[in-house]
Amino acid sequence: MTVASPKLELDFQDVSRRLRALGLPEVDVVVGIATGGVVPASLVAYHLGAPLKIIHLNFRDPDNKPRREAPTLLEPFDGPAPGSRVLLVDDVSVSGATMAVARQHLAGCEVTTLAFKGKADLVVLPEVASCVVWPWALSPAS
Repeated sequence: MTVASPKLELDFQDVSRRLRALGLPEVDVVVGIATGGVVPASLVAYHLGAPLKIIHLNFRDPDNKPRREAPTLLEPFDGPAPGSRVLLVDDVSVSGATMAVARQHLAGCEVTTLAFKGKADLVVLPEVASCVVWPWALSPAS
């Protein structure tokens, strides 16, 4: 029997401090990957004073197990104009597959990727390899 390691609980102030120190690029729009990237992208857009768009892609279930063969667009996406500088944001990027599919929907844009954890051009918590509990995650009702 395998025992799951405990999830690392992150502090909101630490995450915010790291985000501010990251040196974010100037962009025309922030695009968040739903669902996990909505809150992180909102924080980034607020920090940059940039507009926010959401692309609804899904690959994994709430337990982080793949539910589809590949990340799939779930809703139509009205992306930014070609030539726009885009910061593409997700909470976690394990393989980069979801980011790659999102990039296909941003053809003609100058895209920089940002993950709060995992693989991207910019990573807020590069040293964190374990599963995490985001400070904005809702606790189950008691």
